[in-house]
Amino acid sequence: MFVTAETRPERYAYLGPRGTFTEAALTSLPGAAAAEQLPLATVPAVLDALRRGDADSAVVALENSVEGSVPTTLDELATGEPLQIVAEVHLPVSFALLVRPGTALADIKTVASHPIAQPQCRRWLAENVPDAEWRAATSNAEAAQHVADGHYDAALAGSFAAARYGLDVLAEDIHDVADAVTRFVQLRRPCAPPSATGTDRTSVVAFIGEDHPGALLEILTEFSVRGINLSLIQSRPTGAGLGSYLFWMDLEGHVDDARVGEALMGLRRICADVRFVGSYPRADQVRPEIRRGTHDNDFTEAAAWLSTIRTGQA
Repeated sequence: MFVTAETRPERYAYLGPRGTFTEAALTSLPGAAAAEQLPLATVPAVLDALRRGDADSAVVALENSVEGSVPTTLDELATGEPLQIVAEVHLPVSFALLVRPGTALADIKTVASHPIAQPQCRRWLAENVPDAEWRAATSNAEAAQHVADGHYDAALAGSFAAARYGLDVLAEDIHDVADAVTRFVQLRRPCAPPSATGTDRTSVVAFIGEDHPGALLEILTEFSVRGINLSLIQSRPTGAGLGSYLFWMDLEGHVDDARVGEALMGLRRICADVRFVGSYPRADQVRPEIRRGTHDNDFTEAAAWLSTIRTGQA
């Protein structure tokens, strides 16, 4: 039997190797159990696999409750070939110190991890392995792999990675800030957004054409006058030169909501460019508080009222 695009399982690309928190986020998605999983070495490699069609979906980290947004992910989604977020996963993150069997705390001179993991455990490391030097890895699972290969003494990773790489858990539940959560997003090539659920988030990128006093205020006003709350706003350089910035924004609501649609049209009028990155269900299922005058029927009634004036029927 020949395997075709219609018969083969979907391919999900993610930041590997196996044993990363991204893999854990992926496995929680509906349909992931039947999918073929494709671990890749970097976030750009993951997203490029989706863009080329080597994968049908991709999962990457976007934001952490301790360290904030993930710059590589934001930059790739803001300026690379367009992709679209269709779902998100919130994953509680707690690290374990993984070592080769027989290793004691006193033996540890090097600790490897992803750059976002190290700041979340900085105080713990200073108190428990003060003489150890930190080494960067492209993922926490890669750090565990390096320890298994003898390159480093210990790795900060999920405890679930220990068995995969033949390591021991020397310490677990490591964190400087309790209840840390990382937000992962599932991406596909541009498509129609998932239907509105009433507990949705929309992600957009706004490019300012000319830097001038009040430029950011103009953008924010499009949301504030329509009662739209922003859950994330992050400025990033466009790469076009000093002073050239874009703004990544996550807002409450769905593009099909009248208030969100009108705000996006307002952005399109005042910005050099606007990139729609997706409307998708919120993982926390928080329902936005919709202010008086910004419900869909309020916009419908206002449009009908204006029509009566224009047609002389008022």
